[in-house]
Amino acid sequence: MVKLLRPDSDGVSSFPNIVIKKPRLPLRKEVETWVRPPSMSVSRHDLIVCACGKQRYPARDAIDAAIFRGELEVKWKEFLEAVEAEKRSDELDVDLDGAAISSATEAFRYEYDLITAEETEAWLANRGLTLNDFVDYFARRCCANGFYEEIGPVEVEYQCASPELRELFVTELILSGELDRLTTAFMWRLAARCAEKNLHPDAVAVAEQKFFDRHEIEPAQLAEWLGKLGRDSEWFNLMLVIDASYRTRRDRLLVPQARQHELAALRLSLTRFETEIIELESRDAAKEAFFCVREDGMSMEEVAIEGRYPYRRADFILEDISLEAQQKFLCVCSGQVLKPIERGDGFELCRIVTKIEPRLEDPRVKSRIDQRLLDRHFSELVSKYVERRLGEPF
Repeated sequence: MVKLLRPDSDGVSSFPNIVIKKPRLPLRKEVETWVRPPSMSVSRHDLIVCACGKQRYPARDAIDAAIFRGELEVKWKEFLEAVEAEKRSDELDVDLDGAAISSATEAFRYEYDLITAEETEAWLANRGLTLNDFVDYFARRCCANGFYEEIGPVEVEYQCASPELRELFVTELILSGELDRLTTAFMWRLAARCAEKNLHPDAVAVAEQKFFDRHEIEPAQLAEWLGKLGRDSEWFNLMLVIDASYRTRRDRLLVPQARQHELAALRLSLTRFETEIIELESRDAAKEAFFCVREDGMSMEEVAIEGRYPYRRADFILEDISLEAQQKFLCVCSGQVLKPIERGDGFELCRIVTKIEPRLEDPRVKSRIDQRLLDRHFSELVSKYVERRLGEPF
């Protein structure tokens, strides 16, 4: 018997009356409903995600705007494959890894700081979800991992999918955090439209041509494309304006001078470290390896081969590690080895091969600089014109 969601010391779930009696699909038939579904039968597409002035925008607007931009195709295909994997698992009557599902739900709750059952109930209910939706989502992910190699491409366009499948997709977007990202992108563009008072007609024409190129359709096919999505020319023209407004603000922002100024402020945190790492099973073994490298002059690879320890090279950017670890790496020079670091039930010995200062020619550095500039600019813009509503009572 697998109990879900943060078991107490006596093995009983923190959530009353929630038990998966057998970790097998379809789970919704085997899980007692704890979170009551919304009293009104409302589509999750109608979940309000933001407001601009007096206009409120539902999830459907954020999703369709992403489709307009061509940003949802990968997520949609992954979802279809997960659904097919779920069907395959059900057909074969496969027992799922209940412990893995329980761990995943617990990790989700910690990520969103949902400590109590009541907080989790409110979080789900405010998004029109039930505990069945919650558990089924993680079960689908488990199926997708288990049947990854057996599921071929599923060719169903979002616009042609059944209402039930689209509704399930919204659940996927909510619980994966993708709807939050789509909402933010939509809010940025709404704010840009409000701020960009004198939008040049050429910018709209460019946005329109990019749309046709992106979706590989001709202007004569536009009405059919919009019809499948359930949209009209008025919506299309609005999407062109907000997209053109966003691109205009973005292009004005991401210029060499602004990037260079931002780089100067972030030079330390964007420093890249190339390292060698040995994994060791005990503190004594780590101390001995540390002595061999620092005092005897042996190379990391030689120590690893002699002791038959796992050895690897790894590189990372300083800001990607914890603040505590950052301090340790900043205190040593290239060629030096750090004192053994405890990792899980073992230790790691790490030597810095070299430190590489960030340069805008590095695509990874340039991408992070651009994202910071965009985040700061559009966050300020959004605070003036748009209000996030996602997560408010449904």
